[in-house]
Amino acid sequence: MRKPLIAGNWKLHNTVQQSEQLARDVIEQIGQTEEIEIVIAPVFTALAAVNTICKNSNIQLAAQNCHCIDSGAYTGEVSAPLLADVGCSHVIIGHSERRQYFGETNQFINAKTKAVINTDLTAIICVGETLEQRESGELFDVIASQVKSALADITATQMAQVVLAYEPIWAIGTGKTASSEDAEEVHAYIRGILYGLYGASIADKCRILYGGSVKPNNISELMAEDDIDGALVGGASLSADDFAAIVRYKKTLKISPQ
Repeated sequence: MRKPLIAGNWKLHNTVQQSEQLARDVIEQIGQTEEIEIVIAPVFTALAAVNTICKNSNIQLAAQNCHCIDSGAYTGEVSAPLLADVGCSHVIIGHSERRQYFGETNQFINAKTKAVINTDLTAIICVGETLEQRESGELFDVIASQVKSALADITATQMAQVVLAYEPIWAIGTGKTASSEDAEEVHAYIRGILYGLYGASIADKCRILYGGSVKPNNISELMAEDDIDGALVGGASLSADDFAAIVRYKKTLKISPQ
């Protein structure tokens, strides 16, 4: 049984003071939740402050990115060991905004994944297609390439430190959400890739999140699918009420058509 994981990506929002307040509000509502793993990802400058606030709760801390080298002449970068030092347990890797705006390649994302794992952190690896790729029939080729490249040379043992997140690019920040059936189709495909790479035991344990305009009114439908194990939440995670409502989603059973 895979434990659901709900992660809030705060992106480039909130000062340290605002981040502290949002963290307090989240903890007040869901800070002692045990049946769902909860992660929040503030901006780099707020990580230390938010970590202090989260210490006596079940809320875990993630960074939104990291460099693939631990230290050296890399001005402006933040490494996995530094993120561990500030209290992070997770790092988001390969978000579509990093791929699109900063030119991150599959190979670079693989190097970052290795750096995160080698620091004993958990990598939340994002994959997803553009609307053009979906409409042109490239969806599964794109997803397969991203997943296999990100996991190159990652061992079966190391997969315990990997979470995958399917985020269709056309649904991120647009208000559009893939239908639960469309999302499940891709999640099941990703799990099939894991079966081929690592076998049933690893594939059945690996959590695959959905991201892309996740809100309180669509989370239950998404979570009713067999292969959707949680969510990577963007805009809705900036509201403690909305994020808490997502975490407290009502469990529903998917009814198969007759």
